[in-house]
Amino acid sequence: MPRLDDFLEPLNEGVWEVAIPKESVTVPLDAGWKKSALNVPSPGTIASYRKGQYHVHETKDEWKVHLDRYDPDKHPVMHLLDDAPLLLMIGDTFITLISNMRRDESGDTRKILETQDKEWHLQFITGIFLILAGLDIALDPLGAFLGTMSLIFPMGIVILGILVMFGKLWKTRDEPFIEGDIFRGLVIIVAGVLSFSIPPDFWILIFTAILSLWMFASAIILLKRVRKGRSAVPEGFVSRLAIGIFSLLIVIGSFFTPIYLIAILTLVVGILLILIGIMLVINGLRLRGMMKAPVSG
Repeated sequence: MPRLDDFLEPLNEGVWEVAIPKESVTVPLDAGWKKSALNVPSPGTIASYRKGQYHVHETKDEWKVHLDRYDPDKHPVMHLLDDAPLLLMIGDTFITLISNMRRDESGDTRKILETQDKEWHLQFITGIFLILAGLDIALDPLGAFLGTMSLIFPMGIVILGILVMFGKLWKTRDEPFIEGDIFRGLVIIVAGVLSFSIPPDFWILIFTAILSLWMFASAIILLKRVRKGRSAVPEGFVSRLAIGIFSLLIVIGSFFTPIYLIAILTLVVGILLILIGIMLVINGLRLRGMMKAPVSG
């Protein structure tokens, strides 16, 4: 009885990705495969799992498996720098959102309609809200960033502190109360209150430094691999070369105009929200169309 692991040998021989039809794998994933919550977005993915450096994306008909260069559990920083550079994550997110907008999932929609006849309202209204929020951010990205960091971010820290403080009070009777959570919660709340007074320039400096360091390190690592030739970059020579060069150029530019790096990335967030909103509106309208159409079977 073939397991998924039986089809992965090509990945150790330089192949970037293998796609295995689901009907070819007759044994469920073993306990070594752990569900992966954070992944670079990819079109058609239902769920993702990891086993060491092996990373599988489950789609409707296939298991798509590739070999990461670093195990995120053992080398989280190197995994982020080499396997998930910032520009790759942004680019793949756009590709996935656009791909999802073009997919036709009428079969899945009919199943939803059997139990959730008002699903389209929720998706449509949420989509409109995200589109408006995205437009607001895109029209004034720097103002949106400063507003978030001066108000929403500190409020989020305070709320987190409250949850840490009182979370243990909501435990069941069998779970012990830990007094240390009160102290930790208070510390977080105080940090949140103090963050209200942090000047905007400080947030710009911090975020620019973090993002620049991430992109610079990714650029150096990727360009070093590209220099070794195509065999060292099985996931895509040209794409990694482009990501490395553009990351380096953005970092250099951020030294002269750090505020524009924040503005550009915040603009990207706004555009992503607009795309997600459009996708939800389209899906909601599809659901509405399915509700009006006769359902067979």
